[in-house]
Amino acid sequence: MDRVQAMQVFIRVVDSGSFVRAAEILGMPASSVTAIIKRLEKHLQTRLLNRSTRKLGLTPEGERYLHRCRDIVDLIADTEACLQGSGQRPQGRLRVDMPGGLAHAVIVPQLWQFQQRYPDIYLMIGVNDRQVDLIQEGVDCVIRTGSLDDSALVARRLGELRWITCAAPSYLAAHGVPESLDEVRRHRAVHYFSGTARRGGELHFIDNGVHVAVPLPGTAAVNETGLYIKLGLAGHGLMQLAGILVSEHMRSGALIEVLADRRPAPVPVSLLYPHQRFLSPAMRAFSDWTAELFSEAGANAVLSGSVAGHGA
Repeated sequence: MDRVQAMQVFIRVVDSGSFVRAAEILGMPASSVTAIIKRLEKHLQTRLLNRSTRKLGLTPEGERYLHRCRDIVDLIADTEACLQGSGQRPQGRLRVDMPGGLAHAVIVPQLWQFQQRYPDIYLMIGVNDRQVDLIQEGVDCVIRTGSLDDSALVARRLGELRWITCAAPSYLAAHGVPESLDEVRRHRAVHYFSGTARRGGELHFIDNGVHVAVPLPGTAAVNETGLYIKLGLAGHGLMQLAGILVSEHMRSGALIEVLADRRPAPVPVSLLYPHQRFLSPAMRAFSDWTAELFSEAGANAVLSGSVAGHGA
């Protein structure tokens, strides 16, 4: 029996909560995963998992064994990383997930750079605006924006996004350019909603050093960044988002920034991954590369096309 493989399979079964799900993530037949766990329990002469028709649970022995397994597997990965760093390039398959807007505006345009630097890393990029369960879905790391509340994950701060308020020229021509927060209240907005931010009808500003939330009516709400931008371009109302996501539209004049002197506070961007002591070489390479992208001078700059507010 390959005990290291058995430990890895055991960890994956526990993390995914299912023999079948663990098999899918590992690319193995479910019968093989079941057999490996049975052989491991026989070798240890103790039951590690309590099985039921609905869920798996760790026995007290399994709980202790799991912690030791994580330490051993992490130590092996770190040892190999040291050797690979001395003579080999990072390699392997890396599953990452990120919001669609950041994928289109930041990551994908520079992906050629990553591929040149790390030709042996195969990236699997998942794109959506919902929060992903890394363990259940077999994702190695995610890029998230905003405040973080998942203590089970390790976070690396990549940078921050400068948010702007903008609208299509057609909308501003019909409804006027707001130059104060009082004038903003007479406008409407494109609404955005998600599992963690259902109050998508508010726009946020910093006015004289004070954060102000302004609720606005709207005619539609979406939960995907690309669609949100399309509605804004079509003149459905004011919208608020990271300037880097619409920099091309700002340059072309398809969108115009308003109230530039009352921009909301920047939003942090972080890379998150499961709690481990050691990172794989591929994960470390991707983490360092994304940090470079977000720290580049002017990466989050708002380009031409703004109409500054001059309210009281």
